[in-house]
Amino acid sequence: MTVPSPPVTAAGVDDRSLRSLRGWNLGLTLLHLGQAVAVFALATDFAVTVTRSLPAGPPGTPAGSPEALFDLRIGAAVAAFLTLAALDHLLTATALRRTYESDLRAGINRIRWVEYSLSATLMILLIALYTGIDGVSALIGIAGANVAMILFGWLQESANPPGRSRVTMRPFWFGCAAGAAPWVAIGYNLVAADEVPGFVVGIFVSLFVFFNSFALNQWLQYRRVGPWRSYAFGEKSYLVLSLVAKSALAWQIFAGSLASSG
Repeated sequence: MTVPSPPVTAAGVDDRSLRSLRGWNLGLTLLHLGQAVAVFALATDFAVTVTRSLPAGPPGTPAGSPEALFDLRIGAAVAAFLTLAALDHLLTATALRRTYESDLRAGINRIRWVEYSLSATLMILLIALYTGIDGVSALIGIAGANVAMILFGWLQESANPPGRSRVTMRPFWFGCAAGAAPWVAIGYNLVAADEVPGFVVGIFVSLFVFFNSFALNQWLQYRRVGPWRSYAFGEKSYLVLSLVAKSALAWQIFAGSLASSG
């Protein structure tokens, strides 16, 4: 009878690192939630209208004029993705702590990918709206591509458990391809527009760098570069990137809403 081998624990994930990560998650809960409360309290009524353009006849017939569907309150949307991050960190440090720590030992963080699929998608939609992409069909496509990118990140982790004999980067590169589509669409609008406010360009550049930093973090993990040999180090890097990226977008978008409503 063959005795099954004990499960292999991800590098750097031990009781000490898990206690440290719990402290990090509790701290990030307060930082994200505090910002969400501040944004909600300071928010104005500024909103961006989401529209639709429906066919007005057979194929080739010009679409009708865009119709307003609903107004998206920018302050509430910013507070929403900050609150989602706060909830993620709170759950991983409390109610879902055992699941979180078990996942980390197995070299994966499913809770992270679920939260990113919601918060990062809301973030990219806000960037798209600020660059004039307000058609609901285009926004749905951008959201779908971004969710696919996040879920490929999940697949990258599940395809490379600790103790693997070889590393596959295929899900990673598929995710990069899916994630590039929203940025191409947004970049096209910026280049094609006659005039773009400077703060919108700033949002695009800074968040493009931050979004790609998440991909770089995962690439460094699976290429086992320096401290990224430790899965726990990579997890802390995700925590830092999440806080910085969400905070940067929150206050840039929020400041833009104040400027636009002034």
